[in-house]
Amino acid sequence: MTDVIFDSDASETFAAWCAEVLTSAQDSFDAGKAIARRLGAHLDGDRVSFGFWAPELQDWKVSDADIFLEVLRPPADLELTASHCDAVFERILLPVVRCEAFVFSVAGGIRAGTRDRIGDFYALVWRDADGAVMRVLDPLAMSLPYGAFAPAEVYDVAAMHAGRADAGYFEALKADTPHKFGPPGSILQLHVPSSTAGGTLASLTRHIQRIATRVEKGLPLEPADELFIGYDAVQPLPVEPTTVFETGPAFWDQDDLQSDRPRVQLTRPNTTNWGYDVVISGMATVNPVLLETGRPDELIDLIAALHTFPGKPMSLVLDVVFGHSDNQGLNALASHYFAGPNMYGQNLDYKNPYVRAILLEMQRRKVDFGADGVRVDGAQDFKWWDPATQALHHDDDYLQEMSDIVQSVAGTPYRPWFVFEDGRPWPEEDWELSSTYRAVIEGQRDDDVFQWGPLTFAHNTPFIYTFWVSKYWRIKEILSHGENWISGTANHDTLRRGTQVSPKLNINTRLGETRMEILDKAYDNPAVSILTYAVFPGVPMDFLNATARASWGFIRNQDDRYGVKVVAEEAISLKWQVDEYSYSVPGNFRRLKELGFETRDDLARFFEFLPALVDVTDYDLETIANLLNAVEPRLTGPETFTVAALKTVARAWMDDMHEYCNVSHSISLLDPRQTSFMRRLREFRQANPWLRGNFKGVDMFRYLEPIEGRTVFAAHRRGPGDREVFAVCHMEGKPTDEIEPLALLPDTAPQTGWNLALRSPGIGDDYLGGPISLKDSMGLVFERAG
Repeated sequence: MTDVIFDSDASETFAAWCAEVLTSAQDSFDAGKAIARRLGAHLDGDRVSFGFWAPELQDWKVSDADIFLEVLRPPADLELTASHCDAVFERILLPVVRCEAFVFSVAGGIRAGTRDRIGDFYALVWRDADGAVMRVLDPLAMSLPYGAFAPAEVYDVAAMHAGRADAGYFEALKADTPHKFGPPGSILQLHVPSSTAGGTLASLTRHIQRIATRVEKGLPLEPADELFIGYDAVQPLPVEPTTVFETGPAFWDQDDLQSDRPRVQLTRPNTTNWGYDVVISGMATVNPVLLETGRPDELIDLIAALHTFPGKPMSLVLDVVFGHSDNQGLNALASHYFAGPNMYGQNLDYKNPYVRAILLEMQRRKVDFGADGVRVDGAQDFKWWDPATQALHHDDDYLQEMSDIVQSVAGTPYRPWFVFEDGRPWPEEDWELSSTYRAVIEGQRDDDVFQWGPLTFAHNTPFIYTFWVSKYWRIKEILSHGENWISGTANHDTLRRGTQVSPKLNINTRLGETRMEILDKAYDNPAVSILTYAVFPGVPMDFLNATARASWGFIRNQDDRYGVKVVAEEAISLKWQVDEYSYSVPGNFRRLKELGFETRDDLARFFEFLPALVDVTDYDLETIANLLNAVEPRLTGPETFTVAALKTVARAWMDDMHEYCNVSHSISLLDPRQTSFMRRLREFRQANPWLRGNFKGVDMFRYLEPIEGRTVFAAHRRGPGDREVFAVCHMEGKPTDEIEPLALLPDTAPQTGWNLALRSPGIGDDYLGGPISLKDSMGLVFERAG
């Protein structure tokens, strides 16, 4: 690597600039924000500048002579997409220049990665008193082909943006002040690994492009296509790097950290995760598990495909997790980032001005991929400890700082739309009763900030009888001030919670003949969707696995210590999502079958014992294994249950369920009447954007009384230009007697001039109005135009 040359003057200049900023800034936070913009690896002409915040090196009194920038050049034939390979890297150590806790180095001859070329890898390294070498990884890296626990790749970010196909989308928005994106009309939430058979961003992009081509050419839409049509935005579950396998193998496995030609065993990242188990490090880039090519350009390609969708461009909402870190984050970041443990792993130290600045910079870089909106996970978790009062306080100033960041794409400055998931005072016991779901909305400066509404938050189960009557007080809140709420009952949290409900509760069996049918219809329900899209204020959101009637659950295969416990908690989902036929399909649950669970009954019997034993033994795996071996008649499965065997079963369940949840498996079973109805309902909302506003005094919402064993809602809304919408939805219970829907209109509403706009599946195509007996999940939408 003779072409790599340390630039001493540029490095000294970099450090001097840092010193000037630290001296002249208004405060440490302002200094941190300025310096954070230049941390990481930045390509500038024929030079690359590297910057790290490494306070631990100060703590440990590491001298300048023992700190280096490590540059690792990969072999020319390295294939990022290979499952496994041994690669010999060329390695060079470059001097660094320090300024307090910041470390800088500038060098020429560094190779930057692009879509078509792999760049050099890098990290900060230091020697301890015994001569051992340790790494400090770059938390602000823009490419991490081997995950957040491996050296980063130098990446040409400018080249990545230069070729984006949606540059015109942004250029058209350029003005004297930053453009401000507003809320979309509706959102499709999805999990990238389960949204297509390929399970990657590239695979999802191709699917979007295929649908776009068919729309542009006026070709018929198949049910699988309709699942994506009629939405204004797509919101993937988090696409940041997540946790890795707790006990290995490491994706970057290197024994010798001192060799000039180190041999590294490389494994293509292959974890399964729903996206929320982040380690904070690497949040500025893309989880390599989601990349078909190993190139972060795939995220830009997806955004561009949405922005250039024919007819009506779709936006992309990024789901970001900055409210906590998994405990694995302790192995990726300095201890200074953390403020102590919480129920998810670790709290972050938002009061440390440099941590605060770096976290905001991670967000800025990530959204600069071109996102139109940002969903902030668990906003109630952004807290700081006040030693004076011995209490935790919500850091609403930080949430405001998140909203204030100005992005820049294709030369256009802009501010994205924000939605916060905030259920404070969660996790207090009375949170479901006491949460207003308005704390962030009322505290932010912008009037278009959103929160998840009360029917969207995690603990909603619309297939238990009396759900809709019991939630009527929340519905009244939605009507009166829900215009800045996300609405809908199907998302990654609610569907998972639904799979954990005891079948012994008072289940609405009118939804289906089997538990699988009941669960499917509960979260892809025509009447609920009419309520969401044709009646409620706010922004409706659907979850792809719900509308595709695919399975879903807590997906994470990295756990070793608690993996068996997690599976014990998820075991009940077998009763809701897997029947005998589904289990018997040759491609399904292949790992569990290889372990001896040849039939669903075999697995179900094992799952009857496992959760109980986890509880009574206080999760003592050795005792659990011994008790399982003593069961009579003998359990099927592994020949002998051991701690290792239990962990193998747990991993097999997670991997098999991950495959089972892929939407591609349910496509052939989709009902075109349902997918067509849902698409037309979303298009109805697009044609009536005024429905987003709160109910006014002239609007009406009620349930039919007396209830008489069923819950039927009727709603009347008046819009601009004498437009009116009237909807009747049968939410649960017995069929109605024959009723005349329009007779349910309020006396103040016009009684004539109404046209049937939408009828739910199950109501014949010949029905255009008049008396009808409505059954569970049926609904009608009428409209009137002046």
